[in-house]
Amino acid sequence: MPREGEPLHKLGFLTIGRFNADDPRAGHLETLRIIERAEQLGYDSVWLRDRHLQFGISSPVAMLAAAAVRTSRIELGTAVIPLGLENPLRLAEDLATVDVLSGGRLNPGVSVGTPMRYDDYKTALYPDSHDVEDFSKRRVTRLLDCLRGEPVSAFEGRVGIEVFSRRVQPHSRGLADRVWYGGGRESAIWAAENGLNYLTSSVVSIEGTDSRDFATIQAGHIDAYLEHVPDPTSARVSQGLVVIPTDSATPDQIRRYEAYARARFDRTLEPQGPRGMMFAPDLVGRSDELAERLFAHAGFQRANEVAFALPFSFEPHDYEQIIEDLAGKLGPALGWSPAHS
Repeated sequence: MPREGEPLHKLGFLTIGRFNADDPRAGHLETLRIIERAEQLGYDSVWLRDRHLQFGISSPVAMLAAAAVRTSRIELGTAVIPLGLENPLRLAEDLATVDVLSGGRLNPGVSVGTPMRYDDYKTALYPDSHDVEDFSKRRVTRLLDCLRGEPVSAFEGRVGIEVFSRRVQPHSRGLADRVWYGGGRESAIWAAENGLNYLTSSVVSIEGTDSRDFATIQAGHIDAYLEHVPDPTSARVSQGLVVIPTDSATPDQIRRYEAYARARFDRTLEPQGPRGMMFAPDLVGRSDELAERLFAHAGFQRANEVAFALPFSFEPHDYEQIIEDLAGKLGPALGWSPAHS
């Protein structure tokens, strides 16, 4: 685990993939260029958010299909696909197709629960079944069954010139072992017991704890996962925070980055909303300062890889500066070494 003096194993970042409604192609192409640049810089992974009915990527699987044929080494992840808007069988086909195209580099992160603002569009999504849809973890197990090659059809054989399979095609061996799940303490335990990797983020739930310190809560969730996973030594846990290095930033960029963090700081002081969600403070500064803060962070100490989140509202040149400094300055300060094709 990454404590001071121990190397960080894997470095990645997460992006929302913003675009302008009047020219959506430009924003999507910019995201693909960022992924290509990430591979050149030696990143181990890049992750796409999934934002429905917003001006961010709504189809990360389609985007990663394009990224798969533009790259050769970097791992490609989703953080996360809300399964409430997906049919697990159809999603399994799409995920397996991208995994085949990428040569086994896909890391699908998923979540469950009632979709955000569901009442606003439930009749468009599920006209006849919106009141009876099952948004439980059963959706994850259905997806895993499909990815593992469990039968989904009662028929297998030939009809004329067409050949039918009982299981989802294409079948990509090993993909089910690269599925990630996030959430609080109970979700962490469930993920461990069901063979899923554990994906943390810059938001945690206060379920099962009296602490109001983000790092302490995140560390407790990771500990719960590691206590229940069959082999903690091979378990994959990814930590996510908003981390903004300023080593090569201009004075104007530094001013805007610091203003962004200040504007979001008050929400980190106490739990938010009926579910009691705690937000992590955004980390802004030079890489040597950030490394010191991360090595002291209880959550970071327990993860073996990271996917730092790019802020939502910055410009393309800002993201370029941030990912360059993450790979060229902060990563080495954390003992990380870039991968190569």
